[in-house]
Amino acid sequence: MHNKVLACIDHSTYSPAVCDCAAWAALRLDAPLEFVHVLDRHPEVAQKHDLSGSIGLDARETLLEELAALDEKRSKIAYESGRLLLEGAKQRAIADGVAAPETRQRHGELVETLAELEKEARLFVLGKRGEAAESAPQHIGSNLERVVRALHRPILVVTKAFTPPRRFVIAFDNSMTTRKGVELIASSPLFKGMSGHVVMAGTKSSASDQKLAWAQNVLATGGIDVHAAVNIDGDAENVIPQYISDNHIELLIMGAYGHSRIRQLLVGSTTTAMIRTSSVPLLLLR
Repeated sequence: MHNKVLACIDHSTYSPAVCDCAAWAALRLDAPLEFVHVLDRHPEVAQKHDLSGSIGLDARETLLEELAALDEKRSKIAYESGRLLLEGAKQRAIADGVAAPETRQRHGELVETLAELEKEARLFVLGKRGEAAESAPQHIGSNLERVVRALHRPILVVTKAFTPPRRFVIAFDNSMTTRKGVELIASSPLFKGMSGHVVMAGTKSSASDQKLAWAQNVLATGGIDVHAAVNIDGDAENVIPQYISDNHIELLIMGAYGHSRIRQLLVGSTTTAMIRTSSVPLLLLR
């Protein structure tokens, strides 16, 4: 229980990077890897329209039969397409070094499906955008935002190209989530051998220096090479991306949406903005 890396894939251009990232995470965590593809349920076209009276009875029944047959054919094609997608992901993960990746195809809604599988997950891996959102590069997928709000396990959001990271930065705000995150990072094999950076965005003070020192000490005690722990004036949405660019960071770690309505108002927009604008994979902590 709670030990799998679950990678959610679809037919978007992000899926190859999701496969490589999930394989990398599974190998470093020494955890089982499973690829999940969710087929959305669509109501039959025949059920959407009341054709009675518009055409003759015989013609109407024939048309409904044809629509039902077409819907069944589409379902079979979607299922076969998903099966081939999962098989391709499995072979890619094997090539990356994973011994026995598993696959699972489910019918239903993405968020509800992943919530059902959450009890098996140690880490979720998803692409930054799915098929429906690829044509809107300045937005994140609506499914992704719903998934991030609904789940309680760490979620690794992948950009189109994945390179195994050597440097990570924690967007540290001293919240309970990020303090637990620092402790998790210090003890997790996922980050062993990597260089860590800790950044606070906001007005510099002696209190912020103490918080950064705590984070740096915890990471160092866990064997993480802490390259820098700094406080930078400005908003996180501006400070963090610039720091990532200046220091060639390859992985961003931050807290996700809060559960309370007040906390969502305070941090929700920041989380969404960082997912949307991040040029590197983003690990969201819950």
